[in-house]
Amino acid sequence: MLRVGLTGGIGAGKSTVSATFSECGGIIVDGDVIAREVVEPGTEGLAQLVEAFGEDILQPDGALNRPALAAKAFVDDEHRATLNGIVHPLVARRRQEILDAVHEDAVVVEDIPLLVETGMAPMFPLVVVVTADIETRVTRVVQQRGMDEADARARIKAQAPEEQRRAIADVLLDNSGSQGELIEKARDLWYNRVLALAHNIHTRQVVSPKPALVPYNPEWPDDARRIIKRIQTACGSKALRVDHIGSTAVPGMDAKDIVDIQITIASMGVGDEINDALANAGFPRVERITIDTLHTDDPALWRKRIHCAADPGRPAKVHVRVDGWPGQQFALLFRDWLAANPGVQEDYLTAKRRALSAPDYAAAKEPWFAEAYGRAWEWAETTGWRP
Repeated sequence: MLRVGLTGGIGAGKSTVSATFSECGGIIVDGDVIAREVVEPGTEGLAQLVEAFGEDILQPDGALNRPALAAKAFVDDEHRATLNGIVHPLVARRRQEILDAVHEDAVVVEDIPLLVETGMAPMFPLVVVVTADIETRVTRVVQQRGMDEADARARIKAQAPEEQRRAIADVLLDNSGSQGELIEKARDLWYNRVLALAHNIHTRQVVSPKPALVPYNPEWPDDARRIIKRIQTACGSKALRVDHIGSTAVPGMDAKDIVDIQITIASMGVGDEINDALANAGFPRVERITIDTLHTDDPALWRKRIHCAADPGRPAKVHVRVDGWPGQQFALLFRDWLAANPGVQEDYLTAKRRALSAPDYAAAKEPWFAEAYGRAWEWAETTGWRP
């Protein structure tokens, strides 16, 4: 199945997006609903809360008095951590029970208010964050929920700041306008990106955009960081290191809008072991590519695996190479050589512009790389470069 992570601060409009995704056919796993369920009367969760915060967090009928709990739990970081330490594991266990019962072809939207705080974002092939400025959120919470303004501001302050939410967002839905505008944005996202991603992951298809150079995008490093965390989560210790490589890793340099990532592994066998994990994370393998272009005499040392993104909204290539082999070393060297030498950047861009008109873009660049390989290693020896 495709699991989509959905989050947003209180008053941002996350519930509207969740309802829209549900209308479009998504199966919603609501973190708020589960969080209420695990602390109902008679549950293990409620008993633990009473032990931690006292009997006065209960209503006369034995149910949880949420305002009374909030008054105690949100006073400082220590008390909030106690609350989270009780509720989060119970919510995670219940969420997994629900997921285990869902059909494997489903698109599951996991509505998680504390997606940043729990560190779960890299578990999802796609993370959607709903955002709005603080004053708009305060106004909505006061008007729509009847919450006291001071309480609303305290709740917002207790949650992760917007900068942290933006950092995990593959898609940022701005809800500064009307509810109708947000619904249209959510529908467009569902039909033009979410369903395409779900289809590609299920069928193991990848996104292959036509080569085209675009101006440097300052969001490329952020995109790379999200991909790297997703890969590290999927591969665990089998990935010795994961690096942003290629032209998009060079500040200020024009490039194709395709983020290149390199996974360093201990052996080619490990590449096969992480195959399914990468595919399920949104990076199916391209079976026809098994080797880099040779720059030394031993073909065995240039073997590789390559995976590409299934997400049409963020094209990416994931190169899987063995630690210490020349292809793995050169990928890191080439990035650093370009970054340190503006003249080489311009030389490379000229070669790429020329290759765009060729029938095979990659093959057309190889004569330039054949000469650049030696130049890069000469620079490495001169500067004392190390990977």
